[in-house]
Amino acid sequence: MDITSFVLQGRDNALVYGDYSTYHTQLSKRLLGSRKKLGIASRNRGKFHKTGAITSENIAENHEYVHLLLLTSERAWAQAMSIKAAHATGRKGITGRTKSHIISRLNRAAQTARNLVESLSETAVSGASTRDILEAKAYEAIIVGAMQFEKRAWQLCLQSYAVSRVVYTALTSTGKGDIYKDLLADTIDPSIRYAAYQLKTPRTIPIPTIAHKAFPDSDEVLVQQINEVDPGALSGESDAKTSLGNPDKAPDTITWRSREVRIEDAQIALAWASVNAAKQNLAENLAKGKSRSPREAAAAYDDILTATQDAVDATKQAIDELRGEGVAQSDPRMQSLQITRTAVNFEMISWRIGRNRVLTGDSDGAFEEHGRSRAIKKAETDAKEDDESGPTELPISRKLTKLKEKAALYDGTLQNLESVKELPGVAADEALSGKLSAFVSYFSALKYVFY
Repeated sequence: MDITSFVLQGRDNALVYGDYSTYHTQLSKRLLGSRKKLGIASRNRGKFHKTGAITSENIAENHEYVHLLLLTSERAWAQAMSIKAAHATGRKGITGRTKSHIISRLNRAAQTARNLVESLSETAVSGASTRDILEAKAYEAIIVGAMQFEKRAWQLCLQSYAVSRVVYTALTSTGKGDIYKDLLADTIDPSIRYAAYQLKTPRTIPIPTIAHKAFPDSDEVLVQQINEVDPGALSGESDAKTSLGNPDKAPDTITWRSREVRIEDAQIALAWASVNAAKQNLAENLAKGKSRSPREAAAAYDDILTATQDAVDATKQAIDELRGEGVAQSDPRMQSLQITRTAVNFEMISWRIGRNRVLTGDSDGAFEEHGRSRAIKKAETDAKEDDESGPTELPISRKLTKLKEKAALYDGTLQNLESVKELPGVAADEALSGKLSAFVSYFSALKYVFY
């Protein structure tokens, strides 16, 4: 039934070009279209007749009833978010009456989502699979979590988002992992972290660990359904397999220029563990194919660049959160994060420079080499078979193009080196500053050779 895809596609299509109010308007039109398909729409200027609750028999007869329930729930949710967004920037903020209206709309959305879960749970009648039921339960948990968030009921909020996280982690291993990963990263994980912060949970505890502790193990039916889809979801094994973060292998410290500091945020630790894993994979990858072209070798750097960028983003987010809490720069946590920031940025920039050096060729492109494309090499091979004259020289225009590409790579490397100099603590490190100046001179000389 693709419940999650149906919801996320509707949200994305509306929110890319509009806001929650636009989404609410679109949902009203889509609801009317859904009712017309099912033949239950009220006639124009006709008397309204309240329809009964949607049952398992209705869903078995036509899956459009699932979409009808989802659209109804989404419309109430979108209205709540629209009201919240409209009052969030006002001078008075969200007052008691407005907050009650928001909670009322979210409660309406939660009731509709619960109706969907109950209808699908009668599998003998509805024909729903375990995956469909889990997607519906995860969706309901997100809506309930949003409602508890507005009520400031942090323990219940955390429990609801924990259910959705564990379910989506289990579903990630069965396919369509990118959809669930985006939902986890953008919506669920930040909500879990905020609720945990309100409950005075230390930042050093990873989100997967928080979710597993908050998960309601007393719900035997839900536990059985999750184990049926992925037995490792509740034990935490699936987090490691799906790159959602393995808290057991996350490092506690990070080293920068002989200084070892404690990692203050669990997300940074998980991201740094991914960096270490990507390093090992890159080394193994490059060792296997030594005869590959520079472009093929450079493509192997994609994973390590993504991993280091994630570590940089996690560090920036942790620093911003502490600043938002009013933590002073002299605080030991902030000092550790600043050193961590320099370390992860240095790591990311170093791999960028390494990738550029691979693309420039052997000896950092110091020698003028004009590699031929596969088509040209094949043409030369065919020509040799007919005529034993030497290989065809590349045209001047192609040589100039390759020289421009090499000069652009040198420019990128020099810009990266300047970025390193701007990192906190680098200017005070005389040894490192001297090396960076030497590298700048080296790549500047190579750049001017080909100008």
